[in-house]
Amino acid sequence: MSTYSAKETEVQRRWWVIDATDQVLGRVAVKAANLLRGKEKSMFTPHVDTGDFVVVINADKVRVTGKKETAKTYMSFSGFVGGHKSESFRQRRARHPELLIQGAVKGMIPHNRLGRSVITKLKVYKGSEHPHAAQNPVPVSAVQ
Repeated sequence: MSTYSAKETEVQRRWWVIDATDQVLGRVAVKAANLLRGKEKSMFTPHVDTGDFVVVINADKVRVTGKKETAKTYMSFSGFVGGHKSESFRQRRARHPELLIQGAVKGMIPHNRLGRSVITKLKVYKGSEHPHAAQNPVPVSAVQ
């Protein structure tokens, strides 16, 4: 008996769509990360990209619990003197809500070459419209 190891050429990729309306940010991110990695497939192999494509819509309607709406901050640093920028969750939602979900999912996948290739299969959109209708994405049932 030998251990099965999936090959990237034999992976059947599917398209999923997650509606983030009134869903908790972390729960949406966990579901998207698991689908991107392929952890819900029986052929999952940790070092091979066996995941599917994920489209997240209504990123601006995602919710957070507690005081995160005002207390959570996102920081960036350009590397130059005085290049520190900081903004709250509410400010980032107003400016670029797609970054909220992308950042949450990016933290849940491996931080290596595999993770960089996996994150390219995540598509996040502010509204309910997306340009991937031709791929016939299957809606993910309500995220628990």
